[in-house]
Amino acid sequence: MRRKLIIAAVWLALWQLLAMAVNNMILLAGPADTLQALFRMAREPEYWCSIGNTMLRILGGFAAGSVLGILSAALSYRFRLIREFLAPAVTVMKAVPVASFVILVLIWAGNRMLSLMISGFVVFPILYLNTLEGLDSTDGKLLELARTFRMTTGARIRYLYLPQLKPFLKSALRLSAGMSFKSGIAAEVIGQPLVSIGNGLYRAKVWLETADVFAWTVTAILLSWIIEQIILKVCAPEPEKGAVHGTKQE
Repeated sequence: MRRKLIIAAVWLALWQLLAMAVNNMILLAGPADTLQALFRMAREPEYWCSIGNTMLRILGGFAAGSVLGILSAALSYRFRLIREFLAPAVTVMKAVPVASFVILVLIWAGNRMLSLMISGFVVFPILYLNTLEGLDSTDGKLLELARTFRMTTGARIRYLYLPQLKPFLKSALRLSAGMSFKSGIAAEVIGQPLVSIGNGLYRAKVWLETADVFAWTVTAILLSWIIEQIILKVCAPEPEKGAVHGTKQE
């Protein structure tokens, strides 16, 4: 932990030195100016409303994309026809630029639910492919053994599939958390829904308030990091000390 703090301090110092060398607030704001802008924005109700609106939409898209991706992968694992049917759609979703889909959603549905739909669009193929890969890698001998002993579907899911899926889901959810925020906020910058992080970024850019741009960016990074940590706690909780070191004998 101490090493991480030292590394972070070094990077902040380099950032500050670079800002002092440039000596132009429009081109590059330093960490001190960014922190000052962040504190100023935090005193405004609109800042917290923007965070709430953006979080609600992006988390909604993240949840929808995750659930649909996992369920679709489970169906594709069970039914070959569904896997073959979804393969072209997943390939297209991976290849289509996010900006193209943003424009299409703006034409079809407007900007109110833009970040929700974009987040779901980005998250779905990540969860789908990772879940499907995890299911495909399940040990066939264990599955045959389960059939021999007539294990129930619930028991198979709990004791065979979930342990196998855990690392795949952990990796996919961590990646999806960051990608959903990046794509969702980028969509807001393009679509400009009022009272949102994307709208705040755009207004800061129009008024050449570079410190505000950095402040909004720091806000987005912190939100993404918090969600990622929550996912880690849920998907990979730290084992209890007794489980790691053994319980003390009386």
